Amino acid sequence: MLNYFRKRYSFVAGFALVVFLTLSITTPAAENATSPMRIAVISFQPLIPGEKQGNTVICPICGIGYSSGKILKGSEKVVEEVFVDKLHKLKEVELIPSDKVQNVYKRIASESLKEPLLNIFKKVGRELGANVLALGYVYHYTEREGYNYSAEHPASVFFEIHLIKTIDGSIIWRGFFDKTQKSLMEDVFQISSFFRGGGKWMTARQLTEQGMNEIFKTFPGFEH
Repeated sequence: MLNYFRKRYSFVAGFALVVFLTLSITTPAAENATSPMRIAVISFQPLIPGEKQGNTVICPICGIGYSSGKILKGSEKVVEEVFVDKLHKLKEVELIPSDKVQNVYKRIASESLKEPLLNIFKKVGRELGANVLALGYVYHYTEREGYNYSAEHPASVFFEIHLIKTIDGSIIWRGFFDKTQKSLMEDVFQISSFFRGGGKWMTARQLTEQGMNEIFKTFPGFEH
């Protein structure tokens, strides 16, 4: 009987040791097993109204109509650059090189002219091994005319950014920013926004950066 309990004790102790060692080895690995979210950023685009559309443009992703305006040449690149800079600061994001993304997107888009846009995005995502595609559109973008503390015309920025899940083409996030800076005399309710800009008239890029900070407060699923 004594030998029986000794064997029983040895078996239980040995099993407990195996479980402890297994947990000790696998727990750190499990903590680090989360793969970074692979994001492919497709070049942002300015949206200009077509003939007989007046000043209305339609978002190609969500189908919502917006009132468009003057768009400074190259402004879509500025918005994209500010967006990508914010992505680089997220710990759980891996950005796929831009050149690779654009080459794949252009090729697949040219081969799939008659397919719905979301189908094209899914194909691009699969080929790139991306979890998410990011796309942005600029609807209005004008520069400040004047100086920091004296502007004849303020900067005005209007852009929208979508994140699309490549596995099914669903929209998982939409960032939307539309703002023309106003003086405190015009709108006292903008006092906090005005002083976030240093109490001065911001450039279009500075306004873009402020807007990007605001929309990233709702950016999904990542540690900021």
